[in-house]
Amino acid sequence: MKDFRLRQVHLDFHTSPLIPDVGAKFDKKAWQETLKLGHVDSITVFSKCHHGFSYHPTKVNTMNPTLKFDLLKAQLEACEEIGVRAPVYISAGFDEKDAVEHHDWVRVNPSDIGKAPDFTQAGYHLMCFNTAYLDKLIAEIEEVMVNYNPCEIFLDIVGEPMCCCEKCCADMTAAGLDYNNLKDVEAFGKKVYRNYLDRVEEAVHKHNPETIIFQNSGHVSKGRPDLIDTIECLELESLPTGGWGYDHFPMSAAYARTKRDCFLGMTGKFHRTWGEFGGFKHPNALRYETALSLAEGGGCSIGDQMHPEGLLNKSTYGLIGKAYAEVEAKEPWCKGARYIADIAVLAAECIKGRDEGGWYDAGANRILLETNRLYNFIDLDEDFTKYKMLILPDIWKFDERLKSKINDYLAKGGKLLLSGVSGLDDNNEFCVDTGVKFIGENEFRPTYFIPEFDTVNGKTEYLMRAVNYRFDNIDAEIVANGQNPYFNRTAEHFCSHQHAPNDRSLTYPTAAIKGNIAYIGWDIFRGYAESGDFHIKELVAYVIERLMNGDFTIESSVPDKGIVTLLQQNDRKIVHLLYVHTTVRGKDTEVIEDVVPLYNVNVSVKCDKPEKVILVPQNEEIDFTYADGKVSFTVPKVEIHQMISIE
Repeated sequence: MKDFRLRQVHLDFHTSPLIPDVGAKFDKKAWQETLKLGHVDSITVFSKCHHGFSYHPTKVNTMNPTLKFDLLKAQLEACEEIGVRAPVYISAGFDEKDAVEHHDWVRVNPSDIGKAPDFTQAGYHLMCFNTAYLDKLIAEIEEVMVNYNPCEIFLDIVGEPMCCCEKCCADMTAAGLDYNNLKDVEAFGKKVYRNYLDRVEEAVHKHNPETIIFQNSGHVSKGRPDLIDTIECLELESLPTGGWGYDHFPMSAAYARTKRDCFLGMTGKFHRTWGEFGGFKHPNALRYETALSLAEGGGCSIGDQMHPEGLLNKSTYGLIGKAYAEVEAKEPWCKGARYIADIAVLAAECIKGRDEGGWYDAGANRILLETNRLYNFIDLDEDFTKYKMLILPDIWKFDERLKSKINDYLAKGGKLLLSGVSGLDDNNEFCVDTGVKFIGENEFRPTYFIPEFDTVNGKTEYLMRAVNYRFDNIDAEIVANGQNPYFNRTAEHFCSHQHAPNDRSLTYPTAAIKGNIAYIGWDIFRGYAESGDFHIKELVAYVIERLMNGDFTIESSVPDKGIVTLLQQNDRKIVHLLYVHTTVRGKDTEVIEDVVPLYNVNVSVKCDKPEKVILVPQNEEIDFTYADGKVSFTVPKVEIHQMISIE
């Protein structure tokens, strides 16, 4: 991407036609001064919002009835004068005006076939891209391209629909599909969305091939490169206090950076989430969230919502400015930097979808994040041999393609961690030499884990709620064993409040290592996502350490709540160290307020002998030692975020 900006604002402007004097207080000078206060270098401005109205004169839509001038043009001109990039936003999936006027354009869920749209509750209705609505949307896009020639078109609320409106049902029937069959509905929805993507690309690029298109579905689907083939820069919507949580963005970034050289982490200035007028988070939260985007290899985008009068809130941009002033100072060490990864996780979402596969991926993400490892999430198109170690979490049975890629990877010295049913073929036999013979799923649940290595709480029996799989050892090293409960909990036989204790009469192997391959006989990653037991992390961390045998590119004394990343920028390496204290406020909102510094953080990095190690952006050199191919140094203080340049 030619003009990738790191300090962006996504400015929502979903404004009801019932509100008077829309845009009446817009002032170019005030707009420009407020953006400068926020250190903003890119801001998304609106052509059409979820309510369905345009914010400029239009021949193909309806302008907001209380807007009296071309607000979009005024904003674009104001931005251009001060060198601020201005993508143009068009609501694609929501258009409430058209939904009310054209009920037949509204998307119908498969469970609601034949039902009329419900307009008795406040909120928006999804539109169907298989109706005449798409023609109107394309006309709106082309009008913006012709009249304003924007640098980027941002299209919101999109994705593959599961729609059974009258038009979709008729078209499915004509194509020999059954609209009562969800698989047929899904397949048809993919074709509808592909047509939408192709028509949008044609509509934009016939007027300007350089205009960037972003299609926002709120999630970049792993294993679906066809959904992002028209997108040059990915924007990863991840508002930690809006339900995503603070571990979501690192996982999204870990996949996005394998697909694109540039991507954005999109958070918000809100206490919780979008549409929150008057909501603010603490400045330290934004300082951390923007620093996290940089550390993961991305740029930054902060969500805001403008008041209908057309004024940017100065308190909001004072808040944003506290974060973006720091980002601006750090940019020389961030632009063009590429993340370094030791470990790759073959994302379970690729074959199980987001809802189910996300559990396995979340567990792997949390363990690697909390143990401060360098990792990416990948799909089957990725080159496995770029990574020292590959993790296949819980559900990856082998087909011929995967078997071939894994065998090639192992032949070149790669290290492999399998768990659950990963590594098996359709006959439930391992496709690689794990040194064990798979038996099958254990009838007991929960089971118990007994480590053959030192753990924080000693060598005892630990509860494992995850599904267990039995195997016999052939010639592997057993690093963990297991035991069953006396019985499963039923009405006929139960013990105590939850489950029966372990029955010591039978002990069997549960984790094995042979050469560069390890196998753990539990759905260990889903188990960690669901329960978070520390001993689960201990088991996985131990196996990873055994396989890697000290070959980690970076190691540090940062605690589990911290973040450690390493990026390559030209001839220098950039270490990012982050640490914050979070706490829960209200029912379920995890917030950041006070700064809790870390002191005297030890770091070692595998690299060629450097000339100097510098704290940046402070430009302060620190002492280091170099031995055995590693540079080692101590960072005196980490206050939210500290970067170190190894040159």
